Amino acid sequence: MKLDVLNIKGEQTGRSVELSDDIFGQAPNEHAVYLAVKQYLAHQRQGTHKSKERGEIAGSTRKLHRQKGTGGSRKGSINSPTFRGGGRVFGPRPRNYTVRLNKKVKNLARVSALSSKASAGSIMILEDFSFDAPKTKEFQAILSNLKVDGQKALLVTAEMESSLLLSSRNLKKADVARAIDLNVYQILNSDTIVLSESAVAKLQESIA
Repeated sequence: MKLDVLNIKGEQTGRSVELSDDIFGQAPNEHAVYLAVKQYLAHQRQGTHKSKERGEIAGSTRKLHRQKGTGGSRKGSINSPTFRGGGRVFGPRPRNYTVRLNKKVKNLARVSALSSKASAGSIMILEDFSFDAPKTKEFQAILSNLKVDGQKALLVTAEMESSLLLSSRNLKKADVARAIDLNVYQILNSDTIVLSESAVAKLQESIA
């Protein structure tokens, strides 16, 4: 698949880039994509949730009233889950949400996601550029020139530049990622993927 290279003004440069069919032209494997997204979302969880159970509540352990003869139900400790301030039954405990996937499944998922975007025409190639200093307005202008400013746009670069990252940080629908760090969730969560020229080779090298 060949795509034309655009400049930051959204104009044709007269050059084109060949995208490998091994990465951008494969039939998507939906289960691999599901597993990769599941892993990503699971790893966003800290697993530090905790609530106190009956045995962990600080309170008196005396019996509230005698067992029989009151006309009411039997009551033991004030720490019982049936009382306000009592312990929680089967409450959450700290746990590890790590999901393990082997490298072949991860690569298959990324290939599937990229191929899906390529077949939908949602990939663009942009010539390499950089900012001397963070310029949100200039970054927004580039997105407008590419006609993707109203969409979720993901700019993929060969190396992460702090000026580009800071320029996009305040834009709700824009994001910047390094080619080697690109994950399936980022690909699927974007409407348009803008690959820099140098990022194409880096991406194909990291997946191969």
